[in-house]
Amino acid sequence: MNMALSPANEVSETEFFRRDVIAGLRKEQKTLPCKYLYDEEGSRIFEQICELSDYYLTRTEAGIFRDHLPHMAKLIGPDSVIIEPGAGNCEKVEPLLQALEEPRAYIPMDISPEILLAARTRIRRQLPDLKVEAHVGDFTAPEAWQGVSRQSPGGRRVIFFPGSTIGNFDPEAARQLLADFAAHLSTGDGILIGTDLVKDSVVLERAYNDSQHVTANFNKNLLTRINSELGGDFDLDAFAHRSFYHALKQRVEMHLVSLKPQRVHIAGECFDFAEGETIHTENSHKYTLEGFAEMLREAGFTLVHQWTDGGGLYAIHYAEIR
Repeated sequence: MNMALSPANEVSETEFFRRDVIAGLRKEQKTLPCKYLYDEEGSRIFEQICELSDYYLTRTEAGIFRDHLPHMAKLIGPDSVIIEPGAGNCEKVEPLLQALEEPRAYIPMDISPEILLAARTRIRRQLPDLKVEAHVGDFTAPEAWQGVSRQSPGGRRVIFFPGSTIGNFDPEAARQLLADFAAHLSTGDGILIGTDLVKDSVVLERAYNDSQHVTANFNKNLLTRINSELGGDFDLDAFAHRSFYHALKQRVEMHLVSLKPQRVHIAGECFDFAEGETIHTENSHKYTLEGFAEMLREAGFTLVHQWTDGGGLYAIHYAEIR
């Protein structure tokens, strides 16, 4: 297996991080981009979240894949190229790659080179004949896709986007992201994508407010990262995790709440917080089957099939460019 890793510019990544943090904290409603939650430590904590009994998303999605992988593999067909933006540790794609008929290549994309490199041995052991072309970069940036879409010619190219990651984007940004994905594909190519579904708010809020405070640690790790990488002086004990379901916007919002009036210094700049003021760190939008099918259509895809669990908690959609 050949695993080519695109070079990462660490100085540039730190500068992007600094710019995004400063810009977000200057807003009236302070924000931080959720993509920065998933550094190496954040990804490790998120794996713990996925094991929590109330966090149904990961195991429900895994159950849908387990029950329907043969059908998914048949729809994708042989000699395929699987492209996974935001691949993380690449574990979710392995059952799909194993179910496919002689897949030609797998192209994972992630901002963490460490996580991508750690996946090398495991993928080699599981699929020794598969060509893997790893790319370090932010999949929402056009430059990250340079050389990705066309570098491994074969059969159908399919973007694999599980984990309800699309829910982290506001609806308009989600539509644009799907349209951008479509622009990297050609007629006959497809997308296999997971979404969390609209459901009772009690179930949703329980999933994002666990009693063991693992989600709180995940959220506050972003402040730890700012302190470490940008010379910040956040007092983690002076902030609390809060998440809730916003029914009108059909999303779970995650915030960090200032527990007192305080001033924080980051990269030579000062930011004042009032007691009760929040930093909005993540959204997780929920969809209906019909609503997401329409979003795919607007982006240029034609829905082929949708799979759900028995409880109607979660869905996986397969659509193609036609």
